[in-house]
Formats: sequence, structure tokens, C-alpha cells
Amino acid sequence: MSLSQIITLSLVEIVGDFAFKEYANRGGILPLSIGIVGYIGVCTMLVISLQGSTVLLVNGAWDGTSALLESLAAYIFLGERFESPTQYLGLGFIIAGLYLMKIPLYSTKEFVMPKFFSK
Repeated sequence: MSLSQIITLSLVEIVGDFAFKEYANRGGILPLSIGIVGYIGVCTMLVISLQGSTVLLVNGAWDGTSALLESLAAYIFLGERFESPTQYLGLGFIIAGLYLMKIPLYSTKEFVMPKFFSK
């Protein structure tokens, strides 16, 4: 797992989430399709990120990074705001937590496509 893999995983999730929000509120085959493709991308990036790492580290890094990036995207693109300044402080704690997790910048293991059938 690397920081770039986790950021990519989070960005793909944002695409799926925003599309599903559009579908949930307005309907339409295009937002539904984009949401489904987005979550196929999430599954793909999750497999890539988990190879050679632990669920504990990948999940923590993904949750924190996703919370930050999706909050930033919702703030910029959707105009959403928190109701209390302490909620912004909570995002600061997420940043501190990600720093303390010491997420590697680069993956130390090259990705190998898993086999569909094991022996």
C-alpha cells in the first residue's frame, strides 16, 4: 500500500458517491451507471492496496483520506458546510491520525494479479 494508492482509492470513491447522490435525488441512468462504475473502481483499488498490506492499515488510511478528500470536494463543488467550528477541528484530528499512521509514500511490492482459482 502507498499514499498514492489510497488517494486514488478515495478519489474513485468520491466519483461513485457523488454520482449516487445525484441518482438518489434526481434519478437517471447516467448517474446510476457512473456510481456503479465508480464502485467497481473502488473494488479494484482496494485489491491493489491490500496486496502486501494489512486490512487494519488500508482501512484506516482509506477512511481518513476519504473523509478529508470527500469533505474538501463537498465543500468546494457542492457548497456544503459544517454547522459548528468543532466539526472542522475533527477534520484536523483526522489529519493528525493519518500522520501518526505513517502511511508509506511508495509501495515496496509490485502488484501481481491474483489468480481466480487457488490450488
